[in-house]
Amino acid sequence: MDYLNAFWVGGLICALVQILLDRTKLLPGRVMVLLVCTGTVLGALGIYEKLIDFAGAGASVPLLGFGNTLWKGIKKAVDKQGLLGIFQGGFESSAVGISAALIFGYLASLIFKPKMKK
Repeated sequence: MDYLNAFWVGGLICALVQILLDRTKLLPGRVMVLLVCTGTVLGALGIYEKLIDFAGAGASVPLLGFGNTLWKGIKKAVDKQGLLGIFQGGFESSAVGISAALIFGYLASLIFKPKMKK
């Protein structure tokens, strides 16, 4: 049942995103920001953890999960350092993900370099 829940929740999230891309004039970058912000808000409201408990990997879709990770890092840093934790917590909690995205993006640009027409 865990696999089934992961499949339909992840599929539903992907389908909703595809509908946003197809039926609105939102650009892909704005949809990505919307997903990260949604993950942050759902984490702040305590809903995201319940969704992960129910759907497992299907709910930890990268952009929603990234927003939730940012929220957790900020909350932890604010509890530890006060208001200044807002600026540091998100970077500490998501540094590995951001670094991996940069490194793999750079490697992909080297491997899949487009050929220029003359």
